[in-house]
Amino acid sequence: MITSSEYRKRLSKMRRNVYMNGQLIDRDHPRLEGAVNVLAKTYDMVEDPEFKEFEEIITAKSHLTGEKINRFCHVHRSVADLLAKQRMTRLTCHQVGGCIARCMGCDAINANYVISYEVDQAFGTEYHKRFVNWLRKFQENDCTGCAAQTDVKGNRPWRPHEQLDPDLYVRVVETKSDGIVIRGAKVHNSVAPCVEWILVLPTRRLTKEEGPWAVSCAVPAADDGVRLIVSAAAYDTSKELGMPGPYGSADSLTIFDDVFVPWERVFLNGEYEFGGQLALMFALYHRHSYTGCKPAMTDVLTGATALMAECNGIEREPHVREKLVELICTSELCYGTGVAAAINARRSGSGTYVPDVLYCNVSRRHAGLNIYHEFDILADIAGGMPATLPREADWLSPETRPFLEKYMKRNPAVSIEDIHRAFRWVQAISCSELAGVMQYAGVHGGGSPRMEQIAIAGSYNVEQVKNIAKRLAGIPVGGKYTFDRLGVTPRGAEADQ
Repeated sequence: MITSSEYRKRLSKMRRNVYMNGQLIDRDHPRLEGAVNVLAKTYDMVEDPEFKEFEEIITAKSHLTGEKINRFCHVHRSVADLLAKQRMTRLTCHQVGGCIARCMGCDAINANYVISYEVDQAFGTEYHKRFVNWLRKFQENDCTGCAAQTDVKGNRPWRPHEQLDPDLYVRVVETKSDGIVIRGAKVHNSVAPCVEWILVLPTRRLTKEEGPWAVSCAVPAADDGVRLIVSAAAYDTSKELGMPGPYGSADSLTIFDDVFVPWERVFLNGEYEFGGQLALMFALYHRHSYTGCKPAMTDVLTGATALMAECNGIEREPHVREKLVELICTSELCYGTGVAAAINARRSGSGTYVPDVLYCNVSRRHAGLNIYHEFDILADIAGGMPATLPREADWLSPETRPFLEKYMKRNPAVSIEDIHRAFRWVQAISCSELAGVMQYAGVHGGGSPRMEQIAIAGSYNVEQVKNIAKRLAGIPVGGKYTFDRLGVTPRGAEADQ
């Protein structure tokens, strides 16, 4: 494993292909600092003695090499791995006050591992062997990766092959003896300018006319033909006040302008039957990651709400306790459902464990529907001050600071310095540019609530519960009583024994 310094050094040596505000920028640009700091934290925690007791959560033993690796590079080989990944995600998100970002690469790795094996079984291809060889090097070098799944899609009612411009979904435009050439664009690619590898995945089910769009491959983030048009945001934290960070996000519209990909990094090429399966498998793993990160974000908002109540002297008021319980219920229901998704995981043919579809989607939908309500609770308890808080320079100025110390005083049990710190931080997480980004991400990241609704409806057996109602109503029901969600024996549990 490498250090955060080595990670940053790798970024500094990558080809310049990141564009922001009409300019070509380096990967150490100040606007990218927040996102780079987030990923750097995943390296720092491995070395930090403070997290020594969590070593088995944030690291794992590679089933390919037998070496200790960062868990973000790991393939889930058991229920215990899924549970550890979930705990790691919640733990790491706590450290940066939001998304830890590196899960996208991890989820894409696991999805490719499962589906490349299935494609080989169906068609006699060698995708899985290629992917394993690529993954071994990825693990040995402790690399960072992101997923490029969401196509720009053009006119939404039209399928990929119906678009006036076929490049509106990433596709293979040429097949050569030594590889393929891809063209198109992916959007919402989190931390793409801060990673070394981009894992390209299909975004939807495909038909037999859509073989060129059935492509999965690994592309170096600074490869020829790759252009990253980036939007970035970060918390406006204060170094003068000793606040950690800054932490933030960087999302890319990623252009693949006739990018050549050698065969050893191609993991799906034309097998349209598996395009949708790979898209759904990534979404499933990513939604399970959300059962760690969304509870973590709610933990942050719960702590902020409690801190605001203390600063305002209302921490013992009944309505405050009621709202804190609402937040706690949201975080723990999401997390607990993620635990259920891991315990009820199934073992795929590749040996990788796949979390339960229904539990993952129920958790993610619940989180997405509640994200604005959580910020509403924080705003209610904090009051309007985070929105109109005087600038930090006014707190540091000897001319204006005495007035702010006098008139910003609230709970006499809390020092004015801590009141300032608290409101400055709550302003960052609720009123900043990044706060708006994170609220949208809370709704749409990993799939909007509408997509989870579709997955839930498709994975829940309504006929079974209808038969329960019929039996209780005295209506004859043919066949033996069955219900597959009693949770008596977790699926795949016998494989762990």
